[in-house]
Amino acid sequence: QVQLVESGGGLVQAGGSLRLSCTASGSFFTINTMGWYRQAPGKQRELVSILRPGGSTNYADSVKGRFTISRDNAKNTVYLQMNNLKPEDSAVYYCYYTDSRPVAYWGKGTLVTVSS
Repeated sequence: QVQLVESGGGLVQAGGSLRLSCTASGSFFTINTMGWYRQAPGKQRELVSILRPGGSTNYADSVKGRFTISRDNAKNTVYLQMNNLKPEDSAVYYCYYTDSRPVAYWGKGTLVTVSS
């Protein structure tokens, strides 16, 4: 089992910034893919950004140029720096983990609310 603990959500005004963190523990592999999804009320969960073992990344078109994903392997932590936040970025953000095993793990989520 892999446990994922997110932090860093909160309330921010439009144009502000937040940094989300997700730390993995348990029986994780050091070679893994981690990332972030989000789910707004009444909407499906959507990909925000993922970071693959070789360093390649994917971003949702809606966050390109504003969000940056990174990781600290020594801390088993992935970060999501979110700048120039917009009200439409408001959602519960979920950390995501997968590796060579046919299973994915999710964090419990952290709420981001952007006021206009």
